[in-house]
Amino acid sequence: MASTLSSSILSLNAVAMGEKKATIILKNCMLVNVYTREVIPQTQIAILNDRIAFVGQDASHTIGPKTVLFDLEEKYVTPGFADSHIHIDQFVLPSEFAKKSLLCGVTSLFSDPIDIVSVCGYRGFREFVRQTENLPLRIFHVVPGGLPVDKKFSHGKTLSLTQEKAAVKLPNVLGLGEVFSWTKVTMRDAKTMNTLSSMLEADCIINGHTAGASGKKLNAYISSGIMSCHEPIDFDQVLERLRLGMWIMIREGSIRRDLKEIIIRVLSHGTYIDRLMFCSDGVDPLDIENYGHIDHCVREAIANGVDPIDAFTMASKNCFDYYDMGRDLGGIAPGKLADILVFDDLTNIKPKKVFVGGKLVVSNGIIISKIKFKSIPTWIKKTVKLRKKFSEKDFHVKSKKPTVSVNSINLISEIITELDSVDLSTKDGNVLPSFDKDVWKVAAFDRTYGSNQHAVGFLSNFGARIGAFASTWNFHENDMIVIGSNEADMAIAVNNLIKTQGGLIVIKDGKTLASLSLPFGGIISTNSFDKVTSDFLNISNTIIDAGCKFKKPHLIPLFLPFLALPSIRILFSGIVDVKRRSFISPIN
Repeated sequence: MASTLSSSILSLNAVAMGEKKATIILKNCMLVNVYTREVIPQTQIAILNDRIAFVGQDASHTIGPKTVLFDLEEKYVTPGFADSHIHIDQFVLPSEFAKKSLLCGVTSLFSDPIDIVSVCGYRGFREFVRQTENLPLRIFHVVPGGLPVDKKFSHGKTLSLTQEKAAVKLPNVLGLGEVFSWTKVTMRDAKTMNTLSSMLEADCIINGHTAGASGKKLNAYISSGIMSCHEPIDFDQVLERLRLGMWIMIREGSIRRDLKEIIIRVLSHGTYIDRLMFCSDGVDPLDIENYGHIDHCVREAIANGVDPIDAFTMASKNCFDYYDMGRDLGGIAPGKLADILVFDDLTNIKPKKVFVGGKLVVSNGIIISKIKFKSIPTWIKKTVKLRKKFSEKDFHVKSKKPTVSVNSINLISEIITELDSVDLSTKDGNVLPSFDKDVWKVAAFDRTYGSNQHAVGFLSNFGARIGAFASTWNFHENDMIVIGSNEADMAIAVNNLIKTQGGLIVIKDGKTLASLSLPFGGIISTNSFDKVTSDFLNISNTIIDAGCKFKKPHLIPLFLPFLALPSIRILFSGIVDVKRRSFISPIN
């Protein structure tokens, strides 16, 4: 738990005056000053416990017999990096994600745990917040603002207004997460507006999601107290939002990478950077291994012409200014919490040392701070609540005709779909998938409430020569999704995930080719980061090597129930035409 400035001012004041001695001193620093946009050589930084007391050329008056000195030998020091918007209720536990994030110089994460809430409700939110406590980096949370995505079809759990008010009183909970159904705001949906009013009354931050909004709709959205967005995919969208007073989180993550196109135009236009910051919106294990995290954003920005100091400012100060935390974080100055990175130079953006709250947690690429594994309650590992063993017949689509025309969910990308019509053959009254036409069966199961209700449809353009691919994790309904070329393997995949209580699995000819265990809420692994990375890579490679047409096949079941994007989705309650807001039959 960080100290408060109010409780520290007497001690910090005394150290600055030399009347009390510092805990540690960093000397011979090249200080990257995000307040004056300059590098100040021969700087010394005196730290008392977790806060900075003195910054200047000579901190000798703060040295006592117990003061620890770090001679940084003219290396560069910057404030710690922040990911301004990230979903970390994915893949690994927060304690495991922290290890990789810290190695990238990220000392603060702003988490929107929407999926653990969709599975476990308020109880899940509280448990996830607990899982992020007492780690050697700072994790702040927002109450998910995107649930339900569409109250006509959505069935994920959500929070009541009373629970939202209770949630923002929890430690390190700052306000409301991305309100991505912006039409609820422009149409003044009662629950949405009550939530916004409640958050504003409590002086909380409200994050935005304005994909597709413009003109009067964007104005209405912003006038409702929502002041940020991470959805702009080009500079024109950035500029429209900046002109209306919004803050922009430039997204560079595993699902979208928008930084390069935006940043080049920011420079050519001469746009102020004071309301620009970086976010990932979520990063998968392979990407954080291959690219990094916010350090990658800084490198990319510099490579595309951004002044290094401006890049560091977007990675630190601007984020904390947006969250109204600039008094404590975002720069290296007296009174601030001592979250400090040490670099050899301003081009090779990999920190040699990472200090969080004045404690050295990373040295020469090694985590030296002990990260304790938190206990996991049994109930959160029992969220795949299907009560029966499924058979091939549960995946039958019945028709008495020898040939039928079916409505198929055609994959344009891993994320975007369209409605397609395909003729398929039947056998014994069951409509068959077709390898030749690349048409698969796809099913969605209610695994959250345990009703055993499920829907079966068809999926085109998947391409992999496997029997079945199933997952219990998806945005933001968290049904169990299974894609299959035959019903036997589909049944095996589903029954396996019921037994293991969540994950991803690839089946062919009755055998498991690859799997990733996700027992925490059915969406998070309890294994080490390295084990998860290995299993995740194995799943991706297995499906891609089998002929899948897409580079990130895990995104397909992840997005198939996602009601915020066009065009055709599948839930356990049926197949949904998102634009028409209606169910459609699997058979024409």
